[in-house]
Amino acid sequence: TSHDTLGETGKATGVFGSEMTVPYYAFWDAGLDVDIASIKGGEIPVEPFSMGWPLATPEDKRFKKDNEAMNKLKNSIPISQVDPNEYDVYYMAGGWGAAYDLAQSPELANLITKANANNKVLGSVCHGALGLVSARSEDDSPLIAGRKVTGVTNRQIKQLGIEVTPKHPETEMRKAGAKFESKTATIEMLATHVVVDGNIVTGQNQNSGYETSHRILEIIDNQISQ
Repeated sequence: TSHDTLGETGKATGVFGSEMTVPYYAFWDAGLDVDIASIKGGEIPVEPFSMGWPLATPEDKRFKKDNEAMNKLKNSIPISQVDPNEYDVYYMAGGWGAAYDLAQSPELANLITKANANNKVLGSVCHGALGLVSARSEDDSPLIAGRKVTGVTNRQIKQLGIEVTPKHPETEMRKAGAKFESKTATIEMLATHVVVDGNIVTGQNQNSGYETSHRILEIIDNQISQ
């Protein structure tokens, strides 16, 4: 996301730290080259509380000390300049900022549409799933129509009090004809679920980054082995 404000509240928002940093290092440590892009390019806003105590993951702490990674965050590539055939994986992190610009971006929809046509792996966690909803299949139907997917649930959004956001992944994915799956918990953000459907790997929420990224790596490994 490039969006940094939560509606008219004036509160800062952006990408949720671990939804970016956990997959970043899963891919990096597996030997992949990793670039970071955003809707507008340039510095990516980060959800203020997401990379601090008590939510900070080891990957968040590592990222903040990693000059190369931080430089990528501050000088992200504009989505319009990303080649749909250059990368093996196109992964979309969530955070509340994503509700304001991922589904609304024709450039992102075009990138994901073309990456899918090029048989690339597509991944997302939480609100990052909104980056899938405007993309199209090769027959021009919605990319995720009839596909099994997950993302942050409407129940979690309600519990967190962020219904002010314009796009909700569960709602938008169902509208696009997807077969939405999720798990639940008394406190919904403690649930986690990952769905693999062909070349699309989606994680339910901020707890799903570890498994999502490793399921993506399994697909890459299988492609290499064939």
